[in-house]
Order: sequence, then C-alpha cells, then structure tokens
Amino acid sequence: MSLFLSADIGGTKTLLQLSDATGVSLRQQSFPSARYATLTAILGEFLAEAGQPAIAAACLAVAGPVSGRRVKFTNLPWEVDADQLAAHFGISRVVLINDFEAVGLGIAALRPADLLTLQSGQPQPHGVRLAVGAGTGLGVACLTWQGSGHAVHPSEGGHLDLAPQNELQIELLRYLQARHGHVSYERVVSGPGLVAIHDFLRDSGHATPSAVLVHAMQTSDPAAALTQSDEPIARQAVDLFIALYGAAVGNYALLALPRGGIYLAGGIAAKILPRMQQGDFLAAFLAKGRYTELLRSLPVHIVTHPNIGLLGAELAARAPG
Repeated sequence: MSLFLSADIGGTKTLLQLSDATGVSLRQQSFPSARYATLTAILGEFLAEAGQPAIAAACLAVAGPVSGRRVKFTNLPWEVDADQLAAHFGISRVVLINDFEAVGLGIAALRPADLLTLQSGQPQPHGVRLAVGAGTGLGVACLTWQGSGHAVHPSEGGHLDLAPQNELQIELLRYLQARHGHVSYERVVSGPGLVAIHDFLRDSGHATPSAVLVHAMQTSDPAAALTQSDEPIARQAVDLFIALYGAAVGNYALLALPRGGIYLAGGIAAKILPRMQQGDFLAAFLAKGRYTELLRSLPVHIVTHPNIGLLGAELAARAPG
C-alpha cells in the first residue's frame, strides 16, 4: 500500500499525517515545534512511532519562503533541505511548499460546514481567490483559475508596511518602530502581534492588566490568554487587533480583486468567531473610501476547519510528481 506523508509546519506546532492513496488519514500527530532542534528530529520520532513505514512521497508545508529545494524558517531557527530529508528517510519524492500555498490548495477540499461567511458578496466561481491567515505569523496567498482548478501563488504579503488609520494606530506604530525599526502588518496581525498590542496599551497608559491577567499571560499562551479574558485591556487589544486585521485584508483585496472569495485561515480568527462577527472586522475591511462598494461585492469567509494547511499538503503529496 502506498503511503504519503504530509506536514504543516509552523512556528508554534508541526502537524504530521500519514495517509493512503485515497487520502484516508491513517495517523496524525502534533508536535511543539520550538522543543525540537530540527525538523529531522520530529519526522524521525513520528515515523519511528508509526513503525518506520515506507513512504511513497511527502509534502512539507513550511512557514517561510521556499527557494528551490531549501527553506529557512521565518519564526524558527531551522533550515530544511528536501533532498537531504529524502535521502535520510528513504523517500523518493519530497516536496516543499509555503504554508500558505498549502492553505490555498486546501480551500478546494473544504465543505460548506468548514466556512463561516462574514460577507456573502457576489461570488464568481472562477474568480481570483485570496487566502489570508493570522497565527504565529501572517500568511497571504493569491489563487488564480487555470481551467481545471485554482493555482496558488504564495507571497510574503504579511511583511508589507503597516499603514495606521487613526491616532491610536499611529501611536502604536511609533511604539513598535522604537522596538523594531521596520513595522509590518505581521508585527500586529498575529499571535505575537496581539501581545505587542497589549504591551503598547499597558506601556502607554491606555489600560492596566490585573495581576490575574499578568499571571495567565506568563503561565500560558499569552495571546490565547488575551482572547479569553474580559478585562478592559484584553478587550481593547483584541478590538485593535481585529481593526488592523480587517484593514490589512482590505488592502490585500484591493490588490488582488478576489471575486472568487477571501478565505481567512490561520489559528486566531476561528478562535474569536463571536468578536469577528460583531462588525469591527468588516468595518475596517470596507473603509477604503471610493472603493467601499467594490469591497462590499467580495465574499469573505472564515475557515473553521482546524487543519486546512494539512489538507493542502496532503493533496500536494498525492499529486503526480
């Protein structure tokens, strides 16, 4: 039986899956990425626990710009060489793709139940699609129709310059410039970005966290602690995050004109669905002056499937070489 290995590798977790030729998942496991010195160590542990099966082909979706057969991760101190991995594990074909290329590929495998629609718009089935997702970083990919399906064009759009829209956001920009120099959207529209927004609100005197929130952020995922808190500083941070997210997606939409739909993936949007549905995201998304009505015609969906990147990587692993 031919087995295929697929991986969705991010700065926070590495999700691995073994599947058969029909796409049925036989084994799936998540690993905390930062606890491992190399990707080879994670793959070795996963395959050893699976009984060292023979792998026909593998696709690794990685959080970083892919250059040929190599990649250097953006949020991990890893470098990966596909040929070295193929030789080490005896896999005849190892494909590297950007993690948001995998998200783009996975859109084709989604069901209606995997989507929550924020704006129905006027969808065109063969129109350009846009995938954007805030998680450990901010991923952006564009999809264009090629006659039999959508081709995915990954990008590093998350690193475009932050464009503040009001006095508070200008103040945030200056605060982050003092920390980083260059400030991209990823500095604010991501898990670490949400924490940075909290730090800005705290340090600039806009709000003060309680000892309970400080402890929660120190002892667990700080971004998750903020999304789960009802404290004023946490709510302000999430509100500002959502407004910046909506504005960023609106900018990307003006560039791509995705009449086939905008798909919000990443880990954060699905975890704050009620807040995303309250209207602040769409208000910031639509706030483009003369082009508001154009943006109102574009479908906007939140992807609720937890493993869309793995779906795309699995499809790429089984694709003809």
